[in-house]
Amino acid sequence: MPNHHPDSSVRRGQRVLSMVHELHKRGYQRLRVMPGMSPSGGYWRCNVTPASNILRTHGAMARDFTALTAHYTSGMENEYFGWQDARTDSARVLADKFVERFPEIAAAAVGRDWAYVGWYTEMLGIAEQGYLPVAYADWWDPLPPGILPTMPAYPRGLVMPPEGEAEQAVEA
Repeated sequence: MPNHHPDSSVRRGQRVLSMVHELHKRGYQRLRVMPGMSPSGGYWRCNVTPASNILRTHGAMARDFTALTAHYTSGMENEYFGWQDARTDSARVLADKFVERFPEIAAAAVGRDWAYVGWYTEMLGIAEQGYLPVAYADWWDPLPPGILPTMPAYPRGLVMPPEGEAEQAVEA
């Protein structure tokens, strides 16, 4: 990271986002993130899932929070995805472990998605400044269309990522 952020939870979030960027460079471009805040607002979350599980209507929201989804929360601190052997891992080493430990997610994410990866590169540059993306939080009012919020609020706004492939879940 160009700037070493003083908050360790932000640095760890940046590392998770950088891990996904590493995976994009390796050909897993269909891998997406669904970042958010816990209901208490105390923890940043980042779910990692393939584009097939991201909604067409919202490029950073999953259709299913459990299927083909890896979960990280800043409450895990540096035990990324619950891995006790990852405390000092770089983004590249985390990427190696991700492919090994989530083979179904990795397999579903193989392929090109240049529009998303281009958006992701811009978002990562913003995150490296300390502004983590947030697609959901219980306490937010609706935001202007086309804007993905950040914590803290990025002054120029972060555009919404490209749409995913999943249809909205049908309620029974």
